[in-house]
Amino acid sequence: MKQVLLLTDYSENSKNAIFYALQLFEKQKCTFYVLNTQKNTRYTTSDLLTSGNTSIYDSLIKKNKQKLKRFVKTIEKKYQNENYSFKTIVDYDALTDAINQYVEVNKIGLIVMGTNGATGAKEVVFGSNTINVIRKVNCTTLIIPERFQYKTPKKLFLPLDMDDSLNSKAFLQIKTFAEKFKTSLNILRIDTKNKNVELEDRKHLNHNLKHVSYTYNVTKNISIFNAINQHLKTHEIDMLTLIVQKESAFERFLSESVTTKITQDLKVPLLIYHS
Repeated sequence: MKQVLLLTDYSENSKNAIFYALQLFEKQKCTFYVLNTQKNTRYTTSDLLTSGNTSIYDSLIKKNKQKLKRFVKTIEKKYQNENYSFKTIVDYDALTDAINQYVEVNKIGLIVMGTNGATGAKEVVFGSNTINVIRKVNCTTLIIPERFQYKTPKKLFLPLDMDDSLNSKAFLQIKTFAEKFKTSLNILRIDTKNKNVELEDRKHLNHNLKHVSYTYNVTKNISIFNAINQHLKTHEIDMLTLIVQKESAFERFLSESVTTKITQDLKVPLLIYHS
């Protein structure tokens, strides 16, 4: 059984991401943990005074738990699937602290969330919450762009920097995803150091991708930003996946993606694996 953590703030972005996940896993047995985090700073002394004889628990916690349960019931009604079970979680911790806690306790294998461009600027695709989850939570994360309509992911684009191994745990997880969803892999090695890794790459690919359809290409003398941007513009892609490791080129790509030109063109879901 797959354990999936769904993040919601009741926004249209988060709802859309949840609906994507429910369609993606419709043939798999899943337990979905639906998490809503609340900031303690939202509540003031006046909130407690207006509660009258109602306990603090009823004022601050029970109401939010009931709201989340009503939200989940609407989801269950819309996507009736005997393979699915749902659990609700309301937490008052910081978002990434709460996520890390429930990832460990519930053995979560995947986090699903929508993008949140808090500033409203067109160039901002990833909001601070999205970036923080990617950088501070060591769990596979699926990020769904705003208003993205579900389509079966048949073509998966995997760009690799020079630190990414085609024999790593993260790559083998991507292989498992491709096998499970019968997805083809479009692999692009971005060689910024002229190391001529193609021979070694093809050896690993021939060994690891015996049951996966794939293409493999190498590009040199181009930045990671431009290589990914050009590839997304010139190829039909259903999902982008990245292997992220601290201080890697893709860690820098993600940290800069809040304001750089490349992310404004991101129109497909992004699947993040951690090395």
